[in-house]
Amino acid sequence: MSEIESEPAVAERIFGERIELARQFTAALGEHGEERGLVGPLEPPRLWSRHILNSAVIAPLFSPGRVGDVGSGAGLPGLVLAIARPDVQWVLIEPMERRVAWLTEQVDALGLDNVEVVRARAEDWRFGPVLDSVTARAVSALRTLVPITAPLVRDGGELILLKGASAVNEIEAAEKQLRKFRVTNARVEVVGEGLLPEPSRVVRATVR
Repeated sequence: MSEIESEPAVAERIFGERIELARQFTAALGEHGEERGLVGPLEPPRLWSRHILNSAVIAPLFSPGRVGDVGSGAGLPGLVLAIARPDVQWVLIEPMERRVAWLTEQVDALGLDNVEVVRARAEDWRFGPVLDSVTARAVSALRTLVPITAPLVRDGGELILLKGASAVNEIEAAEKQLRKFRVTNARVEVVGEGLLPEPSRVVRATVR
């Protein structure tokens, strides 16, 4: 098993008084993530910088309310954000049974009372547009993601989607879907500059 990356000094600054929970989750993911098919073999040596802090640094973008994480997987970003923002209610939406089992175990182990785990594909969400915002990380291209995330969000709510360096191009490629699903003011925001070696990028937009 690969050695887990040492905790960067900036982690405590990002998580504040919640740092112990972040350490507990990172240790569990580092120890069990590969064997349970949650992270690849190359990830433990960059778990903090590439995954945990990349997710956590966007926590201030969310307003208190109910936020969905589509395709939550290992809990990136949903569980990390739930640790960083206990004032927000998080709904982790994940179709795969073994990942749902992991998420449920971690919610219990960390004592998180602001998390609900829903086993479903976002396409099969049956509760209507009830979420205040939706996030996702490493799920699919924006043109594929918009049709499965926007219908979950209430009028005036937000999409806050973690993306890579090609985020601007993804917005251009998704122009038709953004229009069809009434998603407005789509733009790229860069978060964590000066904090992380590689800042996080999100596509942020309003659902009308």
